[in-house]
Amino acid sequence: MASLRLTLRSLGVSHRSCPRFPLSRITSNTFRGFATNLSPPSKAVVYEQQGPPDQVTRVIDLPPVELKANDVCVKMLAAPINPSDINRIEGVYPARPILPAIGGHEGVGEVYSVGSGVCNLSVGDWVIPSPPSFGTWQTYIVKEETVWHKIDKDVPVEYAATINVNPLTALRMLEDFVKLSPGDTIIQNGATSIVGQCVIQLARIQGVHSVNIIRDRVGSEEAKGKLKNLGADEVYTESQLEVKNIKSLLGDLPEPILGFNCVGGSAASLVLKLLRQGGTMVTYGGMSRKPVTVPTSAFIFKDLALRGFWLQKWTNSEKAKDCIPMIDHILTLVKNGKLKYEMELVPFEDFSTALDKALGKSGSHPKQVIRF
Repeated sequence: MASLRLTLRSLGVSHRSCPRFPLSRITSNTFRGFATNLSPPSKAVVYEQQGPPDQVTRVIDLPPVELKANDVCVKMLAAPINPSDINRIEGVYPARPILPAIGGHEGVGEVYSVGSGVCNLSVGDWVIPSPPSFGTWQTYIVKEETVWHKIDKDVPVEYAATINVNPLTALRMLEDFVKLSPGDTIIQNGATSIVGQCVIQLARIQGVHSVNIIRDRVGSEEAKGKLKNLGADEVYTESQLEVKNIKSLLGDLPEPILGFNCVGGSAASLVLKLLRQGGTMVTYGGMSRKPVTVPTSAFIFKDLALRGFWLQKWTNSEKAKDCIPMIDHILTLVKNGKLKYEMELVPFEDFSTALDKALGKSGSHPKQVIRF
């Protein structure tokens, strides 16, 4: 093991009295005698520098951690590999943890033990970090009680692990930019993403139609069918929209008043072309890593508005307190069968395989969710 130096705090563990140790010297006996209430040893996916995730991450052993009075030790059950997790490791995301760091930003766990001052959580409770916080790719986490939100256990673990970021993004974008009414239409690219799947279903619950754009790829017809089953009104590949009279494809649907862009480049331009006069396009991602190019006519003659959405900014604002009831609402939709999306549970031991799939090395795959 390399002799890099790190503190447990830099790895997302709430331990304020730990001296700095070289990793090579940390063992399970390091903290023996410091306290009587210790977490179990943990395994974690760490990175000590930014770069390609498959090259800079590795799994290491971490020692037990002392629980302070208000601390909760959580045994992680599952955590997803999100695009934002990959971007953080690559160093291209605006919010970056102090290095070395543990990967992961959301997940679900079970309370393993609690400090003497913890009042609202008990051993066996299921909890999620809310708002999401760094360091969920590890088997045990010690953080203060205020970090954790208790949820019902009757939600499939993969949904509990992924409820904090993508579904919440979809909900906020549908509510924060345009007042939608039943019968309105929205349009989005990247419709097969988790956010895209959630947008379709949440819009349908509101009586709002959706027009959806997906990439030209092998299996696109199957993807169309899956999105239609979720409630999509129309699904087109990008090439199908490269026609002169593009709005004729809408049929009887009203022109979209609101659009969502997570791709950029030409896929964003397609959203703009279909928006109605005075419509709004919200950009929340840039998977193609190509800029959004807008013709002058879109502003002058259509009076389109371009906005942006970043969930982390929203959860760090004074609105963060509103996250809890929204998460509970989304979990209720999941329990009632009104919200679903594709995921693949992968054992922690196969993390490298899951990471390769998340990086798109072997084509398109469902969201990878690590099962601890």
